[in-house]
Amino acid sequence: MPKIALIPGDGIGREIVSETVKVLHAVGTRFGHNFVTETALAGGAAIDDCGQPLPQQTIDLCRQSDAVLLGAVGGPKWDNLPGDRRPEKAILGLRKELGLFANLRPVKLYPVLSAASPLRPDLLANGIDLLIVRELTGGIYFGPRTRVQQDGQTIASDTEIYSTNEIKRIINVAFRLAQKRKHKVTSVDKANVLESSRLWRETAVSVGQNFTDVELDHLYVDNAAMQLILNPNQFDVMVTSNIFGDILSDEASVLTGSIGMLPSASLREDSFGLYEPSHGSAPDIAGQNLANPLATILSLALLLRFSLNLTQEADAIENAVEAVLNEGYRTADLTKEQSTRVSTTKMGDLVVAKLLGLK
Repeated sequence: MPKIALIPGDGIGREIVSETVKVLHAVGTRFGHNFVTETALAGGAAIDDCGQPLPQQTIDLCRQSDAVLLGAVGGPKWDNLPGDRRPEKAILGLRKELGLFANLRPVKLYPVLSAASPLRPDLLANGIDLLIVRELTGGIYFGPRTRVQQDGQTIASDTEIYSTNEIKRIINVAFRLAQKRKHKVTSVDKANVLESSRLWRETAVSVGQNFTDVELDHLYVDNAAMQLILNPNQFDVMVTSNIFGDILSDEASVLTGSIGMLPSASLREDSFGLYEPSHGSAPDIAGQNLANPLATILSLALLLRFSLNLTQEADAIENAVEAVLNEGYRTADLTKEQSTRVSTTKMGDLVVAKLLGLK
């Protein structure tokens, strides 16, 4: 029986994970699977319980599981803690401890949500369906950092470091995914300025020679940011470094109308992965039954697809979500005049009903 570690986390995390577990059990009922789930603490909830954002027992549970489903961590309650004790440290810790080097963030605009996108209708005529692949365990977020006093002032530095092997493995992931999509990879760097980006581009070209069925092009990160707005439909798979991927994926998330629609997967070289919505913990609406659970539910679909190899089941979840949206149901972040506003729990119930063929 597949075992899934659940980390609800903070803020709306408990609400959206709860709805996603309902969907998981509906998948089990429809397709005859028995899923085992076990819950663990991370983030602010773990700090409150045991004084640290990522307890060893949480790491151990994740290692003993086939995949991890995470809600969200963080909130103003813990904003004044030192950096090594902040809730967000749990995310970086999980990536490092579990070897999760590849972050996948699908960016898909459902046609029925086109009016919620900030882009002009003519820019959406051909839809949006792209995938951002972000290197997750290297680069400036994990490089050496210093803070020193010199000549009466403070000088701080953060260092971007990448090795050929680190770049190769993430570029390979991007090409393999492109082979299952529209056969195009756009590698994003800043090779006109940064030495690490020059190595990134050289390595991308080298790896690309092994994938003759996939087109490879390159963009500087500033141009890529503009092109995401001017012509998002030109992209299939974008692959980039940790910091550039962090920025570009957040920019791309608004194209779909709400960050509440964006799932993500963080993978290592085997089938293991951590799956989470792209949004944060939204403490301002926590506990009010207002949050959009669809990003987390769609993250479950990615979990079934990538970690458990249950493609039919993943498709069923994605089809159920689209069917609910097509019928006009929306949470508060997506509500428009000609739609029916529903709560977090009601949206979960609607997806479950679609999965089970209920009225």
